[in-house]
Amino acid sequence: METKVFWCKVNKYYTDLWLKSDFLKDKRGIFIASCVVTDKAKKKWIKFVKQNISKLQEDEKIFISGCGALKKWEKDELFFETYNELNDWREKIVLLWEAPKEEQKEEEKQENKSLALTKKFIVIQGWCDSFCTFCLTVQKRGAHFSRQKEAILKDILAFEKRWGKEVVLTGINLSAWGMASTNDIWKSRLWELLHYILENTSIPRIRISSLWPEFIDDTVLEIFAKKRIYPHFHLSLQSSSDTILKSMARHYDKKYIETLLQKITKIQREDRVKISIWADIIVWFPWETEDDFIETCELIQKYTINKVHCFPFSAHNFWETVPASFFPDQVNEKIKNERQKRLLSLAEKIRNEFIQSQKWKEFNVLVEKVAKEKFEGWTENYIEINEKNFVIKNWEVKKNTIITWTLI
Repeated sequence: METKVFWCKVNKYYTDLWLKSDFLKDKRGIFIASCVVTDKAKKKWIKFVKQNISKLQEDEKIFISGCGALKKWEKDELFFETYNELNDWREKIVLLWEAPKEEQKEEEKQENKSLALTKKFIVIQGWCDSFCTFCLTVQKRGAHFSRQKEAILKDILAFEKRWGKEVVLTGINLSAWGMASTNDIWKSRLWELLHYILENTSIPRIRISSLWPEFIDDTVLEIFAKKRIYPHFHLSLQSSSDTILKSMARHYDKKYIETLLQKITKIQREDRVKISIWADIIVWFPWETEDDFIETCELIQKYTINKVHCFPFSAHNFWETVPASFFPDQVNEKIKNERQKRLLSLAEKIRNEFIQSQKWKEFNVLVEKVAKEKFEGWTENYIEINEKNFVIKNWEVKKNTIITWTLI
């Protein structure tokens, strides 16, 4: 079955489960993991459906999962009311829930299969209770939940048994793992899960996906000093302006962000690898002045945030909407484009400086792709490598091996 996954790692995790499920075993067609994070994202998968649905054979259908197919627990009719331009093809569209019913059986099914991936995405938490004013996802999904740590461990051990080298822990608001609600802030149990994984597995690389900063306390930071935890923070910051953060209904302010970033930069890792910090930033949010924008740029510069995922504020004018779309003082398109270019230019400069600071240092790299004389992988602190920018101590380059390299 052809597959098309839009955007997030959560979609990748559940797509893998669906493709191995009993439900799709005898089905033919196209599987789509949809996304609604922005209007642009919605347009992409809807366009993909419209382009491909006429190409289907008589016994083929399009199977849609992900946020686009979900409206909490409501029925198919709402989907076709919302995305009415797909209504003419409703007989060719099958809407799927996030995960197959036999999800709990998937680990057993995979145990005897050969290794297909060097790394595996593992969902530890799902959905969210925090109604940020820019977010449509929370309207589409249900309340926050955490997977049991025993189930998470079982996923990791099954992958480890098949010689997997890296797991990526992911979720909608994964740093709230173990909490009763994503609004139960300034507490954390994430450290508890990470400690449990370290104690009960030997998989060499554990990477943490995007984290909401309000759940990162000192106990979590202590765990990040451990060698097997990737020296990399991807923070869902969105802005550093108190005015904008408040209007977004985020749980923290600029002072909290600065204190957290100061602590991150002081972590003493067992392997002495310099920690990499990335951030999600929304620009052009309503009310964002030039001073607000500059505040965010200054924070990125001050704390060497060396990769920025720059998301334009989406008012969600198509099909569905969010509270912030009704705010006054929407930023005009000319200013939006200008600020995006400035932010991305700054981020690229900082990224280059970070990479330069790491030259002639040794790293352990997981080789993810090999094709003839070319190969690809990543350092522990997320610098992409290839045959041109690294000197190899061990010249035997094979996929799914961890080799010591020197960045040049």
